[in-house]
Amino acid sequence: MRVVVAGAGSVGRSIARELLANDHEVTIIDHQPTSMRVAQVPDAEWLLADACELPTLTEAKVDECDVIVAATGDDKANLVISLLAKTEFGVPRTVARVNNPKNEWMFDESWGVDVAVSTPRIMTAMVEEAVAVGDLVKIFTFHQSGADILEITLPPTSPLSGQRIGDISWPKDTVLAAIVRGTLPIAPSPDDTLEAGDELLIVTGQESSLSDLQALMADGPGSTSPTAPDPTAGSPSRDEPFPAIPPTS
Repeated sequence: MRVVVAGAGSVGRSIARELLANDHEVTIIDHQPTSMRVAQVPDAEWLLADACELPTLTEAKVDECDVIVAATGDDKANLVISLLAKTEFGVPRTVARVNNPKNEWMFDESWGVDVAVSTPRIMTAMVEEAVAVGDLVKIFTFHQSGADILEITLPPTSPLSGQRIGDISWPKDTVLAAIVRGTLPIAPSPDDTLEAGDELLIVTGQESSLSDLQALMADGPGSTSPTAPDPTAGSPSRDEPFPAIPPTS
């Protein structure tokens, strides 16, 4: 696989090293001479230029790559790079770094982004997951489909403890994807029984009801709670203003 990484900071270099270790071809682009630490990733191709400009992407042969990773520290630049890669060069897959979670709503297919990775959001989810037992925690959102991955650790008092998975009526558009019991990951089957302390990984679609899922976790099968709080409340509105993005940077 051929990958172009825009942004030669610590994030971009780390991604490039991992890809090279897995036998992929990597080109790194950055417009800052101080970022050209070629010795740290000697097996990559390096290009000193502005990845927000069409001639740069042409020189990097973006039209021949399988994936472009916009990993700069500037959200505006990452959006522009993704949009140009998708619309001008037809790159099959674009992955963009989100530096400010308030800008996360912009990183979707309208800006040419297939996968948005928000490091602050992921780290926040990991912190919440580490301390929260019995609470639903959003781990990740697939921006192309709108599906979410949620995590919950069943407390000792959970009404689901001892229940067969096949006997549980999950809310619409909700799938139990995996159970982690201790250090053992389990692919759930209808005959498996949930236990206190199980970590459940749940995938929810756009038509799922978080209120119903929360009620199920809190009160057991057959319960609903339309007034249950939404763990995603407080996410930035799609009407939230975003700084004007220049055609080049």
